[in-house]
Amino acid sequence: MRASLLQIDVNEDETVESRRVRTASLVREQAGSADLVVLPELWTTGAFAYEGFASEAEPLEGPTYEAMAKAASDAGVWLHAGSIPERDPEGPLYNTSLVFSPSGDLAAAYRKIHRFGFDKGEAVLMGAGEELVTVRLPETTLGVATCYDLRFPELFRGLVDAGAETLVIPAGWPERRRAHWTLLAQARAVENQAFVLACGTAGTHAGVPQAGHSIVVDPWGEVLAQAGAGEQVLTVEFDPAKVAATREQFPALKDRMLGLPAPRR
Repeated sequence: MRASLLQIDVNEDETVESRRVRTASLVREQAGSADLVVLPELWTTGAFAYEGFASEAEPLEGPTYEAMAKAASDAGVWLHAGSIPERDPEGPLYNTSLVFSPSGDLAAAYRKIHRFGFDKGEAVLMGAGEELVTVRLPETTLGVATCYDLRFPELFRGLVDAGAETLVIPAGWPERRRAHWTLLAQARAVENQAFVLACGTAGTHAGVPQAGHSIVVDPWGEVLAQAGAGEQVLTVEFDPAKVAATREQFPALKDRMLGLPAPRR
């Protein structure tokens, strides 16, 4: 199976519509060279461009949905279209990921559960998702998470329990914590004996330099490929069957101790 991670440069010198058109073109260029294409988190607005979330928010089936659905269909690829600021007419904004099939149909939508910012930014401007999401492809089952979710291993255990074999994580990760990005991607791969495809942005969002360095990690924690800091298409071939082989060869997941009581105080 071949995957292309599109590490999009997000900066204030380009309009959202221009970046949407350019990104759709990049997706179409993956026709014949990738089965799965992955985009970063909030690549339309920038993950740290909080002030633009409300003005740039769109309904689920808005302009980004339409552009990415057509791009997926034109390229004949599975497309994890990163995430958008979704405007729910009956609720708050959400940081919502979209996954399209090669026919351009929406296969899944995931509202980010863990919102970053503590007492500002995304944490107060957007609502929290409540459901884990997996997507069954012919070759593998994807487990979908977004950026800050990477710091919460229990979410990924839930995805594995739901059948996930390949964990796909779009992000807008800052350069100042790049070491955590690589470390956590490898940790999630090792502890869940799964492939990790983590796609970040390049550029600068609202004055925050982005880490880039999108990464693909195998179930043993080996880095199969990693991008640099700038805009880049990172394409890698991997064998989804390695997940089952790894879990059989080293069956650590079978030794999980669930339902332990809380420690005494």
